[in-house]
Amino acid sequence: MPIVNRIAAFHDDMVAWRRDLHAHPETAFEEVRTADFVAAKLEGWGIEVHRGLAQTGVVGLLRGRGESQRAIGLRADMDALHIQELNDFGHRSQVEGKMHACGHDGHTTMLLGAARYLAETRNFDGTVALIFQPAEENEGGGRVMVEEGLFEQFPVEQVFGLHNMPGRAVGEIAMRQGPAMAAFDIFETSITGHGAHAAMPHRGIDPVLVAAHIVTALQSIASRLIDPLHPVVVTVTQVHAGDTWNVIPEQAVLRGTARSFSREVRDRVEAEIARIASTVAEAFGAKAETRYERRYPAVVNTRDATALAAQVAAEVVGGDNVETDAPPLMGSEDFAYMLEAKPGCYIWLGNGTEGGPGGCMVHNPHYDFNDEAAVVGASYWARLVETALPLAG
Repeated sequence: MPIVNRIAAFHDDMVAWRRDLHAHPETAFEEVRTADFVAAKLEGWGIEVHRGLAQTGVVGLLRGRGESQRAIGLRADMDALHIQELNDFGHRSQVEGKMHACGHDGHTTMLLGAARYLAETRNFDGTVALIFQPAEENEGGGRVMVEEGLFEQFPVEQVFGLHNMPGRAVGEIAMRQGPAMAAFDIFETSITGHGAHAAMPHRGIDPVLVAAHIVTALQSIASRLIDPLHPVVVTVTQVHAGDTWNVIPEQAVLRGTARSFSREVRDRVEAEIARIASTVAEAFGAKAETRYERRYPAVVNTRDATALAAQVAAEVVGGDNVETDAPPLMGSEDFAYMLEAKPGCYIWLGNGTEGGPGGCMVHNPHYDFNDEAAVVGASYWARLVETALPLAG
């Protein structure tokens, strides 16, 4: 595997950084220690550091040897999740109820590894913006950075991101042009009936019964209302109602998420959730009101950036280990906001197969980033910069 030898030489340092970050997880917009850690490393390597975007964001600005005004951006997310870690290794989380269950500790480490190498060699002509982003999980830190002027302060031609992928072997890279990850929306439906004694249901209007029918009816959106060639997922994840055994409550609340890839499907899903909830409730004599919130847009990779990413990936791990037409994922990513602002590409980096190191799926209390993938990811970042911003001659 033609990884960068210099990066492989300080692999042990990267492992130490990553495990330190894993042991000290911080969630959305609270990544103070993590941001300090990142900034100190970048400054120690002579990289210009800017802080303050999205509260805890860090941007390192590194210029190559030539005089080119061209620039690209590389992004890594830094935040952890509200999950109680169940691992028992030495670098397990030291923070109750929080852990790096999605590998953002590894993402931060890989970009730091590339930054160290690029600062030492500067074998490129132009500028690379090293974007360390907070609050990817649920809170849209990428959107906040863009809204606060990320690309006005640090103009780039293209922006690139990556995510580790359990189930793919270390040394494998996957991507696709066009929609790669789904839009992420949430909804909340409040159902108002009429409370009654549980032994006398005919005296009331049971919102729990109404909620059950709405949950079932919502499945017709994907199965009957949307063209089957357009992927969509509508999932109810919360049902809240009542406080005791013998009372039919006055109200029930459903909450859930919707995933889709196009604006047209997204619009239709939003309208249908509200319509179905309202009409089903009305049929039972109840009322339903729905709040629908659009969170992350779809991740859409552009053609030229994806071609560049595929070229570099093949050079790093070999063409046989690169999949360029990977199936899209219904999961979501706030890197989508950066791709709405700039052309770019988001790839998936193998983290290990099931049963092996790193094989546990993300958002799991037993997950851990596979340190063997760190050199691969950092090498990809470094070669991407050198290829996108080549030195003359």
